[in-house]
Amino acid sequence: MPNDTRKLSTETSPRTSRTGGRAATTGVIPGRFALSVGNPDLPSPHRWRWELLTNLARLETGHTPSRRHPEYWDGDIPWIGIKDAAEHHGRDLFETAQYVTQQGIDNSAARVLPRGTVCLSRTASIGYITRMGVPMATSQDFVNWVCGPKLDSRLLLYLLLSEVESLSRFAYGTTHQTIYFPEVKAFHVCVPPRAEQRSIAGILRSLDEKIEQNNRLAQALERLARAIFRAWFVDFEPVKAKATGAASFPSMPQLAFDALPTRFIDTEIGPVPEAWEVKGVASIATFLNGLALQKYPPRDDGEDLRVIKIAELRKGSAEGSAWANGDVAKRYVIGDGDLLFSWSGTLEAAFWFGGKGALNQHLFKVTSSRFPSWFCFHWIRQHLPWFRAIAASKATTMGHIKRGHLQETLVVVPPTEILHEANEVIGPMYDLFGQLMIESRTLAAMRDALLPKLLSGEVRVKVDGEVDSES
Repeated sequence: MPNDTRKLSTETSPRTSRTGGRAATTGVIPGRFALSVGNPDLPSPHRWRWELLTNLARLETGHTPSRRHPEYWDGDIPWIGIKDAAEHHGRDLFETAQYVTQQGIDNSAARVLPRGTVCLSRTASIGYITRMGVPMATSQDFVNWVCGPKLDSRLLLYLLLSEVESLSRFAYGTTHQTIYFPEVKAFHVCVPPRAEQRSIAGILRSLDEKIEQNNRLAQALERLARAIFRAWFVDFEPVKAKATGAASFPSMPQLAFDALPTRFIDTEIGPVPEAWEVKGVASIATFLNGLALQKYPPRDDGEDLRVIKIAELRKGSAEGSAWANGDVAKRYVIGDGDLLFSWSGTLEAAFWFGGKGALNQHLFKVTSSRFPSWFCFHWIRQHLPWFRAIAASKATTMGHIKRGHLQETLVVVPPTEILHEANEVIGPMYDLFGQLMIESRTLAAMRDALLPKLLSGEVRVKVDGEVDSES
């Protein structure tokens, strides 16, 4: 352990578990309000108490079965890695990227932990918090708590989320920070009685459930839109059906079907419907590259904009990102519903619903005066594997594509009447998609505002569910 004046001595852990032999530190490192290394001896709300977390929950760690034994892997036991926790931060986890076998569990220090176990990444990437939706095992990058009868596991999940900024105080290291077990074993939490725990967790969970419901519906809408796009414009299924004598096609309005040809013509990309055009993707949309926004330092004058980079595009949120001043030209300002395409590093295309921001370099804002944004989006998505292959072939640390690749990328464009009818079907799907994403962002902001107030006791929740503020 690195030397640190915060750690004074050690004592025997009050609960035995597979977490290593070092005992809990007796030093105190306060968090914000509900979590501390050691007992901070701070005032607590009426009937709330500071408790040693290991008195309320069994502490467990994880392990990675040997990669040299393929028989330990690809089983039916979910195994949580950092990527799983990052993608499900703050939420219940039901499926993982990797699975292990019972033989892998039996021949390693890993254990299958029960549903409801709360997991915190303590090394590699600190501060990802998730809760097991089914029995699972974890890697050694996690500390896990199996809650006893005096602690609601959902409350512990939310408590850790409310204190995520504190976790870096409990960690050591420069390049790779780690929260070591003497500190974890000394975690103290400030918690209310069990009935109030359930009420707090219930309020927060109701918001999360609505967000999850919205996200599931949004994903279903996008899958449906993608299926329709591919059937109509990539596989040409309605044209093929009409050519064989069909009088209609299930997903296509009759007006559009009646306007379809029954013949194909040969083109550089193969047969396409007669009278349909083959164009470069760069000719159907404008690809505006972002700015080097470090040249626009924030002024904190109320006009600053969040900087939208590849990382923000991937997570769909600008929370925690850097700021740029408001001198950014209007065309580089991003709003809800804008189509973004990262052409460098991690190549992704997505509609942005993270609020107003400024377009950073390595991102395109994709616009079109003639074609619906969903049409441009799906053609970009259709060619993403090729774009990614080009980027991967670059002999640099950050692969990318060039504008010339956009012009080389060919798409099929239907006549105006077909496109209009397609927009009548697919357009409302993306309208609803946007509404759901914006509502989810609003609900998440409400939850994040409530979280510290509820977990600090600033806002109290009565057992019957009524909320009031303490004076």
